[in-house]
Amino acid sequence: MQIGMIGLGRMGANMVRRLIKGGHTVVVFDVNAKAVTDLAAEGAVASSSVADLCAKLTGPRHVWLMLPVAFVDGTIASLLQHLAKDDCIIDGGNSYYIDDIRRAGELAVKGLHYVDVGTSGGVWGLERGYCQMIGGDKIAVTRLDSIFKTLAPGLGDALRNPEAAKLATAELGYLHCGPVGAGHFVKMVHNGIEYGLMAAYAEGLNILEHADIGKHAYEKDAETTPLRNPEHYQYEFDLAAITELWRRGSVVGSWLLDLTAQAMAKDPSLAQFGGKVSDSGEGRWTLAAANDEGVPAPVLAAALFGRFQSRGNADFMNKVMSAQRFAFGGHLEKKD
Repeated sequence: MQIGMIGLGRMGANMVRRLIKGGHTVVVFDVNAKAVTDLAAEGAVASSSVADLCAKLTGPRHVWLMLPVAFVDGTIASLLQHLAKDDCIIDGGNSYYIDDIRRAGELAVKGLHYVDVGTSGGVWGLERGYCQMIGGDKIAVTRLDSIFKTLAPGLGDALRNPEAAKLATAELGYLHCGPVGAGHFVKMVHNGIEYGLMAAYAEGLNILEHADIGKHAYEKDAETTPLRNPEHYQYEFDLAAITELWRRGSVVGSWLLDLTAQAMAKDPSLAQFGGKVSDSGEGRWTLAAANDEGVPAPVLAAALFGRFQSRGNADFMNKVMSAQRFAFGGHLEKKD
């Protein structure tokens, strides 16, 4: 099948490589000309602009966007000048599902299809494949099936679910989840869960990291809670070894733990990282949906707020509490 790809960053470029390897023809464009040239050397069809990309595709044309959210609407506006009835735009980034609903409505007026694909796989997708959560009308999604199948992991080494035959293409690693917006809705919640899993591993490892607190001297004053039983905290754990251990037969094993173990083995102190954890929107949107639905999501909320705190966004809040303690009890802040 022939498809256009706009956005050749870490994921987009590897998706192109996987599609070429699977026998598809991929016309590529990116504002970074070198990214286009590099992929052309690997078998992609280079284009110099959005107009050139559209001209090199035959109808019905399919154009996949792998772009940061802020650039999607502008790129769609450019595409509209060159696409025709029955062509299709696929957004494989992390757009807000509500934006998908709006875009699909705007494109439908012009006779165009819009498919949203929540894509998970990161920089490992070329080798492992990409889990795809798909939303859109059945006609467009069916037309794109060979693309989805090529990008997907397939059965791989995962233990087969004996009931998987009832679950359409899910066991292959891609699924038409519902109408427009459904793909990004599922991916939104997927990423919210990811926040919670990451936080759980991080909090647990932090407890292990500080399990030697009983070996350290600490100040004894009115501002310091005494450690009642220092003898209970005399452990110096090898976190690289423990994360590797947990990969073997443990109920908390996962690919995320695999990656954590690799990072710990390479640098147990994680010295190259400052600890400021970004969020790209999906965690916030997941909590907004939970609020609208009236369902509790305390773990996901705590994980998101933990990310805010990691970036220093709790500094003023903490100053307020210090001021309050000083005001009612004359408590002075302890200095580092």
